[in-house]
Amino acid sequence: MSIKWLLLVVVSFCVVGLVITLIILRMLRQRESTSMYAAGKIVNFQGKKYRDWGSFLLQTYQVGMKIPLLSTYILQVQKRISYRYASDEPALRRVTMTVVLIIMGGYGSVSTVLFWLQPGITFILLATLCAIVLNSLVLDMCLSRMEKKLLVQMLDLFADVRHRYHQHGMVEEALYEASEAGTGEAAEQVRLIYEALTSPDPNEALERYYEVAPNRFLKGFAGVSYMVMEFGDKDKEQGSIYLKGIGNLTQEIHLEILRRDRLDYLLQGLNVIALVPVLFTGPIERWARVSFPTMDDFYRSKLGFITKISIYIIIIVAYLLLQRLQQYDETRYRSGKKQSRLDRVLYKHIFLRRLAMLFAAKPGTTPYNQTIRLMRESSTELKYEWLAIRRLLLFASCLVLTVGLILLLHQVERNHILHDPIRDDRMFGAMSEADLKVAREKTALDGKVMAYVEMKRAATYEDISNALLQLAPAQLDHDAQTATIQRIIDKIESYNNQYMRWWEIVLTLLIGIGGYNLPIWLMLFQRKMRRLDMRHEIYQFQTVISILREMDRMSVEEIVEWLNRFAVIFKRPLQKCLLHFEHGPEQALEQLKEEVGLPEFQRLIDKLQLALGKISIREAFDDLESMMAFYFEQRKQEYSKIIDIKAGWGRTIGFTPMYALIFMYLVIPLVGMSFVQMSMYYEQIQKL
Repeated sequence: MSIKWLLLVVVSFCVVGLVITLIILRMLRQRESTSMYAAGKIVNFQGKKYRDWGSFLLQTYQVGMKIPLLSTYILQVQKRISYRYASDEPALRRVTMTVVLIIMGGYGSVSTVLFWLQPGITFILLATLCAIVLNSLVLDMCLSRMEKKLLVQMLDLFADVRHRYHQHGMVEEALYEASEAGTGEAAEQVRLIYEALTSPDPNEALERYYEVAPNRFLKGFAGVSYMVMEFGDKDKEQGSIYLKGIGNLTQEIHLEILRRDRLDYLLQGLNVIALVPVLFTGPIERWARVSFPTMDDFYRSKLGFITKISIYIIIIVAYLLLQRLQQYDETRYRSGKKQSRLDRVLYKHIFLRRLAMLFAAKPGTTPYNQTIRLMRESSTELKYEWLAIRRLLLFASCLVLTVGLILLLHQVERNHILHDPIRDDRMFGAMSEADLKVAREKTALDGKVMAYVEMKRAATYEDISNALLQLAPAQLDHDAQTATIQRIIDKIESYNNQYMRWWEIVLTLLIGIGGYNLPIWLMLFQRKMRRLDMRHEIYQFQTVISILREMDRMSVEEIVEWLNRFAVIFKRPLQKCLLHFEHGPEQALEQLKEEVGLPEFQRLIDKLQLALGKISIREAFDDLESMMAFYFEQRKQEYSKIIDIKAGWGRTIGFTPMYALIFMYLVIPLVGMSFVQMSMYYEQIQKL
C-alpha cells in the first residue's frame, strides 16, 4: 500500500464526512427557518417510516435517554445549549440530538480511518483525543452559528420595535406586536421580555429573565424597556430616550457582527489544519522505515517516543489555543458560586486541608493579600482553602505523571536494547528477508548472553566471551566474535544506565512547581482577558445612566441599584456598596472605587460622588454622550487590533503542528541519521 494511495483514501473520507455534516446542518437550518418551534408529526416507533425530521430527533432523544452512558452525554450537551431554549423543551431536545448525531457520525468516520491507519495502542490514544476535539469543535461551531443568527434577528426585531413604538408610543404594545409579527428565537426572546414586564412583579420576573438571557444586548434591551415603562419616556433635543437606547444597542450589535465575521474569515480552517497531522504520523513513520531502514532505530528509541509524544502535545496545545483565539466572549463569567463537588469532598479531609494550607501563604502576609486580590479581580468563585487544595493536587499529579513518563521512556529504551533487530550500516533500501532473519538471530543471541551474565555491569570481556562460546549456535570467527562481544558490552552498559538521572529529578520538580503555580497563572490570564468584558459592562452602565439622569427625583442610591441589576462582573462590589450605603454614601462609593481598579469605572463612581449633593445627576453626567462616543470608537480600534493580533497568532499556531510533524518526525531525524551514517562510512574508509 503506497503512501499516495493512503493519503487519497484519507482525503476522500474527510471530504465525505464534511459533505454529510454540511447536509445535516443545511437540513437543520431549513427546518429552523421554516418553523423553529413547530412540533413534529407523531410517528409510530414500530417499523414505520419517519415522515418528519423533528419527530425523528425527538424519538431518538427518548431512545438515547434509556442508554446509560449515552444518556449522560446527551444531558451534558443539553446543559451546554440549554440557555438558548430555556422556554422550549421540544426545540432544545431536537437541537441537542442534532448536535449529538453530528458528533457521533463524525467520530465514527474519523475512528474508522484512524483504526485503519494506526491500529493498536496508538489508536486508543488518538481516538480519545479525537473524541474530545470533535465534541468541543462541533459544540462551539453550533453555538457560534446560533449566537450569530440571533444577533442578525435582533437587528430586525429592534427595527420593528422602533417602528411600532413610533405608532403607539407605548413600550408594552411595541414589544407585543413585534414579538407576534416576528419569527425565530429573537421574537421568542422579545415575547419573554414582554411577559416579564407585564407580570404582577416585574422586578422578580426580570431577575429570572436575566439568568437565562442569551446575551448582554437582550439584557440591556429588557432593562431599558422596563425603565421607560416605569419612569416614562423623556423627549430630548436628540429625540426619545427609549429610541436612543435602542439605537445604542443596535450600534453595539453591528460592531459585534462585524467583529465575528472578520474573525471567522481570518481564522477559518485553521482548526482542521492543526488537527490533520494526527492522521499522518503513522503513514509517515511506515514510509520512512521502508525507505530508510536506519530510521527504524530512531522510531523505536526513547528519542523517537519522546518526539511522537511531543507532536501530539503540540497538536493538543495548538488546538486549545486556536479555540481560545476563536472565542468571541473574552470571558464567560457569570456571578454566583461555582462550587465543585470534588472541591467540597476534598475539603472535608482534614489531613489534606492542613497539608495544603501548610504550603499556602499565611493570612496577613503580602503573598496572601496578593492572592486574595487576584482571586477577586479574576472573578474566581473559590474559597482560598479550595484553591490551596487544587494547587497541591496539581503539584502531586504533575509529579506522578512526569515520573511515570520518565520511567516509561526508560522501559521503552530497555525494550529497544533487548528486542529490536540489529541493523546493518546501509542507508537506503529495505532489508531483505535474509538480512532481517540474520539481524533477529543476532538480537536473540545477544539477549541470551546478557541473561547468562545477569545484566551485571561488572561483566568482563572474558565472561561474555565464555558465555558466547557456550550459547552461540556456530563458531564465530575472530572479527565477528570481537564485534559481538563489544556490542553486548555496550548493550549491558546502556541497559544499566536506564535509571533516573539527577537532571530528570530536577525536571520533575520543575514541572511539579509549574503545576502548583498553574491556577495562579490562569487567574492572571483571566484577569487580563476580563478587561474587555469590563468595558462592555461599563458601556452598558452608561446607557442606563443616560436614561436615568433624565428622570425626575432620581437619587444616586437608585442609580446604584439599577446598575446592580444589570451588573455581571461588577455584581459583588455593587452589592457591597448598597449594603454600606445607609452608613455613609461617600464612604460606600469610595470603597467601591478601591475594590474595582479599572479607571473607566472609577471615573463613573467619581461622577456619582459629585451628584451626592454638590451638583445634580444631570449636571454630573453632562458629558456622557461624548464619553460614550469616545469609548465606542476606542473599542472599535481595540477590536481591530485584537483581530489582527489573533489572525497572526492563529496562522502561526495553526501551521505549527504540520511543521512539527514534517521537521521533528521526518526531516531532522533523517538528517541526524545521515550524519551518523556518514561518520560511520568515514571511519570505515579510514580503516581501509
